[in-house]
Amino acid sequence: MKRIIVTGALGQIGTELTLKLRELYGEDNVLPTDIKEPVDSPLEGKPFEILDVTDYEEMVRICKEFNGDTMMHLAALLSATCEKDPQLAWNINMGGLVNALETARTLNLQFFTPSSIGSFGPSTPKDNTPQTTIQRPVTMYGVNKVSGELLCNYYFEKFGVDTRGVRFPGLISHVREPGGGTTDYAVEIFFEAVKNGKYASFIDKGTFMDMMYMDDAIQAIIDLMEADASKLEDRNAFNVTKMSFDPEMVAESIRRHYPEFELTYDVDPVRQGIAENWPNSIDASEAKRQWGFDAKFDLDKMTDTMIEAIKKKL
Repeated sequence: MKRIIVTGALGQIGTELTLKLRELYGEDNVLPTDIKEPVDSPLEGKPFEILDVTDYEEMVRICKEFNGDTMMHLAALLSATCEKDPQLAWNINMGGLVNALETARTLNLQFFTPSSIGSFGPSTPKDNTPQTTIQRPVTMYGVNKVSGELLCNYYFEKFGVDTRGVRFPGLISHVREPGGGTTDYAVEIFFEAVKNGKYASFIDKGTFMDMMYMDDAIQAIIDLMEADASKLEDRNAFNVTKMSFDPEMVAESIRRHYPEFELTYDVDPVRQGIAENWPNSIDASEAKRQWGFDAKFDLDKMTDTMIEAIKKKL
């Protein structure tokens, strides 16, 4: 039975991942950590540790005491937040990752950390972007993600750490509202549709980005970590995606439920600029071939699920 430490467990992915891991492996075998207490969170009142990922000694101590065999390192600042404070972004995203990898090396842990389509840049092929291609990002977030991909490969090649990772597109969920990502409009739009019947998008019409529903993203992490290592030709930065759309397409899907839904635009130049440097669509064929990646939620199925869940939540 796996014993898993999760960093950044109160973040966009971490809460839902922790809940699913506990369902699969048992509550006592999954230890979520974050820099603050889980107040008003589904993780409140359950086993939890405070951890600042820039504190290496504390990270090692917690992992030793828990006697874990796996680390899922999710603690990071998101794209738009990174642009506001690049130095802080480097310290948390890269400093935290180095500490996590060193902990995994020292304690012989299996290791997962996510990368992102943010690792691509304006010179990357825009359509059906291959897994192995040119990566010259122009944001601090992107620089962090490319550096992280290379660092994880280095720890596998140099030290034999069982590192694994995916490049996530925008992730859409009703459990936690957004927190500073370029693709967050695709979460906000559903909440605003249910609450107010209208939404002003900070991403412009005609801007296509890859997306996945969170349930598919969580399953991808679990499937990759359970995959037979001998079948993995790559270790890190597997492209994963299910759909590519622009704001107008989301609005049309929402109008199946709310025919009067109104979409307008109030474009944020920072996040729009980031989005324009990312691919329109990426190729996930290597993830499918090497470990059976298979996402289930298309745009309409995701819309139906989001709207129903948000209505219950509100």
